[in-house]
Amino acid sequence: MRISMSLPNKLLNEFDEVLRDRGYQSRSKGIRDALKDYILRYQWMNQMEGERVGVITVIYDHHYVGVMEAMTDIQHEYRQQISASLHIHMNDKYCLEVIIVKGDVIYIRDLTEKLMRLKGVEHVKLTSAGSGELEKVSDEN
Repeated sequence: MRISMSLPNKLLNEFDEVLRDRGYQSRSKGIRDALKDYILRYQWMNQMEGERVGVITVIYDHHYVGVMEAMTDIQHEYRQQISASLHIHMNDKYCLEVIIVKGDVIYIRDLTEKLMRLKGVEHVKLTSAGSGELEKVSDEN
């Protein structure tokens, strides 16, 4: 099936550079692989269950009107799951927010997805582990 999409020139140029560096012969193959990775990460996030600890990293354009206020409002909504946060000024345009979370994955997933949907947010990544997973690792040693 064929699809069409619009991309900013800068993003397309960066994607093409990654494809060249990785030895891809076509954009289509690179896009298929990127979509598969996106789907796998989404499925992984949706298959998590129970209590989790983790880190949510958010990169956003602090010049985008309303993004900082929206992020603050969302974080206040999930204050029971947020243990701490750290704000870093990356450059004149972008900031990095590191949010430490602990609690039921239902809330952590919801928090992560709300942050992803904000206009002005460029990147969001959740890294987490369940307490049962950590116990398995320590039992094996």
